[in-house]
Amino acid sequence: MSEERITSGAEYGADQIQILEGLEAVRKRPGMYIGSTSEKGLHHLVYEIVDNAIDEALAGYCDHIEVDILEDNSIRVVDNGRGIPVGINSKAGLPAVEVVFTMLHAGGKFGGGGYKVSGGLHGVGASVVNALSQWLEVDIFHKGELYRQRYERGHVIYPLKVVDQIDPALTGTEVRFLPDPQVFETTIFDYDILKQRMREMAFLTKGLKIVLKDLRPDQEKEDTFHYEGGISEYVEYLNKSKEPLYPDVIYCEGQRGDVLVEAAMQHNDSYNEGIYSFVNNINTPEGGTHLVGFRAALTKTFNDYARKNKLLKDSDQNLSGEDIREGLAAIVSIKISEPQFEGQTKQKLGNSEARSAVDSVVSEQLTYYLEQNPSVAKVICEKSILAQRAREAARKARDLTRRKSALETMSLPGKLADCSDKDPMNCEIFIVEGDSAGGSAKTARSRATQAILPLRGKILNVEKARLDRILGNEEIRAMITAFGTGIHEDFDIEKLRYNKIIIMTDADVDGAHIATLLLTFLYRFMPELIKQGHVYLAQPPLYKIEKNRKVWYAYNDAELNNILVEIGRDSNNKIQRYKGLGEMDASQLWETTMDPDNRILLRVNMDEDSRSELDLTFDTLMGDRVEPRKQFIEANAKYVTNLDV
Repeated sequence: MSEERITSGAEYGADQIQILEGLEAVRKRPGMYIGSTSEKGLHHLVYEIVDNAIDEALAGYCDHIEVDILEDNSIRVVDNGRGIPVGINSKAGLPAVEVVFTMLHAGGKFGGGGYKVSGGLHGVGASVVNALSQWLEVDIFHKGELYRQRYERGHVIYPLKVVDQIDPALTGTEVRFLPDPQVFETTIFDYDILKQRMREMAFLTKGLKIVLKDLRPDQEKEDTFHYEGGISEYVEYLNKSKEPLYPDVIYCEGQRGDVLVEAAMQHNDSYNEGIYSFVNNINTPEGGTHLVGFRAALTKTFNDYARKNKLLKDSDQNLSGEDIREGLAAIVSIKISEPQFEGQTKQKLGNSEARSAVDSVVSEQLTYYLEQNPSVAKVICEKSILAQRAREAARKARDLTRRKSALETMSLPGKLADCSDKDPMNCEIFIVEGDSAGGSAKTARSRATQAILPLRGKILNVEKARLDRILGNEEIRAMITAFGTGIHEDFDIEKLRYNKIIIMTDADVDGAHIATLLLTFLYRFMPELIKQGHVYLAQPPLYKIEKNRKVWYAYNDAELNNILVEIGRDSNNKIQRYKGLGEMDASQLWETTMDPDNRILLRVNMDEDSRSELDLTFDTLMGDRVEPRKQFIEANAKYVTNLDV
């Protein structure tokens, strides 16, 4: 056996060890540097260049950034900072700008005094963008001269040179690049994705103006983001679809050691917590020590205040952090010179000094605020006490949703028709609306691997209800019990009973509403199911076409048109527009929507970096306030297709 392995394999010796020169490693494994070569990785290129300009703003040298999508889908980023140095770097023997754009881990962010704080701490941003671009040009405005250098796929095309004389007062850097189609799955930029990121950067950098333009033909648009109030205005933005409980955003700012702390917060009338944390303008969706410090400060300060002012009796339990944070919108943003992130993705901060710094600043300034604003303090404490009572009622209701043992499977609630296979990887559950569709689905399914859970009408809108009422809802309890994972702090992905959770609703307005209600529930109570790719939307056909005893199915108007072109448009065509799953018999439902070999499923994805925008969308669509929803509908009506009226 061992002899066969030696003689049949290729020789493995010293010369088989590859050395990737310069930026070759980036082109060989781009996912290691930008996450993926999908749309997300494509937009990451823009963020890397903008982050360099933001670092100039954090250092106090830049207050204006322009980001343009040009006519050929290339990108231009211009800032009025100091400009990348053009002098010769003594170690490399090359102009500093060439070092920045051609060498990994090269930049002004490694303790050389160029930047006190920086988001791009690995120094790979500019060089990675260069490596993954078909071409890149950089202009530097320096002492009355315009310097330029051009690269193609990371290689220098001509040396840095002066190409023009300019106003000596003009300083800054302009970078233009075209992503390489040899690398990326798509090279078409999405304006709305960039818009979201630029807005966030402007909120986090008080006083900075970012102008975003789309100059592509027939897509021209422009947005300017400029917030003198910084993160306080960010909180107002997050609360725009809700009703704030008090008029002012509570703002805390201070420095402890080398840690600059900013926190802004305001409670609203909802029941969901929305706290977002950042380090040097980098989103930390998994939180970290700075978020731990913020939560500890809130819990201690509000309990101390409530005790001192007799809002809590001596016999009362302390308010939990969860009680106090109900309906809280908050931003926690720190600047630190040497951030230590857990993991390669920078999603969680590990610096111990950040916890004590945030705790200290927020505790001190929040205490002052509450003492000076007793009416606001009372409103927050009263809401927290109500949340505490509801939490206790919810605890009792939650006990009813614990996963049942295998021996109790037959008694699972909600008319669940379970599957016989006990390996979750092989199993899927269809959530369907009504007994009629449920009956067809039960008949159509593969009993070994497909479970059916029919729901009675529209489930409770969890965006408008406290946890005790939500867990008292029979349909929601049925789903929690069927899935097996529990919710919130009880959630355990290892107990998931089905690899796929498939929402299967009618292709009409009511069906879309039910699907939205279900997605709202899953996003608020079991977001990990979405993050790990377990949630899907079934796509039943919209049309059935019959001609001469032959049948075709079309899933959208374009497919219908293509079929009619193929078979001919004449009076023998019989076209049925399905309004509901109940109009299909079991064989049709299996063939078109449930058969793994033929069906179309849409996987529901979520970008953790966009959580604040996701929260805002759910607030807008499912919350109490009508005006933000009306504005959303007016702005997005042009994208609606297949809407029955």
